[in-house]
Amino acid sequence: MNRLLLSALLMLMPLAAHAQDRVLPLGGTVTEIIYQLGEQQRLIGRDTTSTWPAEATALPDVGYVRALSPEGVLSVSPDLILMEEGAGPAETIEALRGAGVRMVTVPDDYTPEGVAQKVRVVADALGVPDKGADLAARIEADIAAARARVAEDHGPKPRVLFVLANSGGRLTGGGAQTAAASIIELAGGENAVTGFTGYKTLSDEAIATAAPDIILMMDRGDGSDDTAGLLAHPALAHTPAGEKGAVVRLPGLLLLGFGPRTGAAIDMLHSALAAHRAP
Repeated sequence: MNRLLLSALLMLMPLAAHAQDRVLPLGGTVTEIIYQLGEQQRLIGRDTTSTWPAEATALPDVGYVRALSPEGVLSVSPDLILMEEGAGPAETIEALRGAGVRMVTVPDDYTPEGVAQKVRVVADALGVPDKGADLAARIEADIAAARARVAEDHGPKPRVLFVLANSGGRLTGGGAQTAAASIIELAGGENAVTGFTGYKTLSDEAIATAAPDIILMMDRGDGSDDTAGLLAHPALAHTPAGEKGAVVRLPGLLLLGFGPRTGAAIDMLHSALAAHRAP
């Protein structure tokens, strides 16, 4: 970033009476938590992934959480940036630290305990730890209740293939240690792909070996639906999921965010998986 431009932006940043009055969340789950804490009046912007609740979309958009520019972030004059792990790129984060803006990283953890920890980190950074403790307890109770309902279902576990993207017939699937794998397990399913971690392009052989009963995808909320093209994929078409057209779509932030609505995500996914269960 041009040093003169950075200096000019810093000069435009107002002096806040409170070091946490102008808060910028970077990550949809972080934004959700702030709204659930009742501290949304302090928000002065958002990133592109912050789409829930709907009111958040009225805030100025500073860019995609993993492709931010220092200029975009500093344009809203934040006093405190609360960012999810993976926000970046690294050079932007370095520039923001150099600008003297207070920054707190909210850990990514795809477990019920991790959700509660995210809430506590955000609440502590905002100076409202008591609110954080109350919200974390409510979320933990919601998740525990959802898991209890899943445990009451003694039907067979469906093999679920999470497809992150379909790019010209090249499918990107979710392996171990991903939000997709965790939510599938919590909802009573079995991740159909093993042998790798993270999100990777799947070979036709890997898809055939996975033999999913159900395909899980994000509903990105833009009206797009490539279900027909997905089911026409040569390798997927001959799997149990492809043969019966078993595709489940849920909002991406709800499904993979591991935020305040995780209990609802478990319930919704479990119901959707059960609806596609083979008779």
